Amino acid sequence: MQNLNPVLAACLLSLLAGLGTGLGGLLAVFGTPGRRSFGFLMGITGGVMLTLSFLQLVNEAWELQGFAAATIGFGAGAISMLALDMAIPHIRFGEREPSALAGKTQPAEVEEAEGGRRHQRRRGARVVDRQLLHTGTLLALGITLHNIPEGIAVGAGYMHLPGFGLMIAMAILLHNIPEGIGTALPLYMGGLGRWPALRVALLSGLAEPVGAFMAASLLGTFGAFIPGALAFAGGVMVFITLDELLPTARAYGHQHYTAVGIILGSIFVFILSGVFGV
Repeated sequence: MQNLNPVLAACLLSLLAGLGTGLGGLLAVFGTPGRRSFGFLMGITGGVMLTLSFLQLVNEAWELQGFAAATIGFGAGAISMLALDMAIPHIRFGEREPSALAGKTQPAEVEEAEGGRRHQRRRGARVVDRQLLHTGTLLALGITLHNIPEGIAVGAGYMHLPGFGLMIAMAILLHNIPEGIGTALPLYMGGLGRWPALRVALLSGLAEPVGAFMAASLLGTFGAFIPGALAFAGGVMVFITLDELLPTARAYGHQHYTAVGIILGSIFVFILSGVFGV
């Protein structure tokens, strides 16, 4: 891959990472994980994100250009995600879809949508739950928005060192699996069907190459911005983890499951760092 154009290589790596949402969607529509399993997976991805952010992204920015670039970049990344969350409506993990994560279908009768109650109807042999479909749609929107800065992380990492970008892509691939579950499961349980729900989960991950292209194109011309871009990506990922992933892991899984998941996710990043020598 090192013989490819750097921008193209970064986009291909981010595409690989984005396919994790498709894998998660596949697990959701054919396996329907329970609450504790989902909480455990979210703990793993939280450990991956936090360890990757501080051990690699922010630390590398600090070593390359000092504390000022690391601090400003990290703060800018976190603030940008806060502004994005406030400006664009979407649903976070765990909001208004407990029935989907419990792996239970809803009763077949129709409920009138009065006073905010759930409205259901039949589509063929499946019960269609409009609230779950709405939840899944907004979750897909939120995850798609988050995948763009994750692509920036891959692009910035690859433009710094190809092995660094590959390690980030592998970590984000693992992180994207529970995101794909969280996207596809409410859509499938809401009545959309296996393959349409899987397609939505897969497409949400394809936003990552957009971020990678933006980062690699800019940093290929302005290499001095690489440390700041690494710290920016770290700030984005820490905000997502603290604002969404870990609260959801604690809400859905037993606290011990969550703690073990976080530790395993951290160990995974340690191993990747050792394997790729970065």
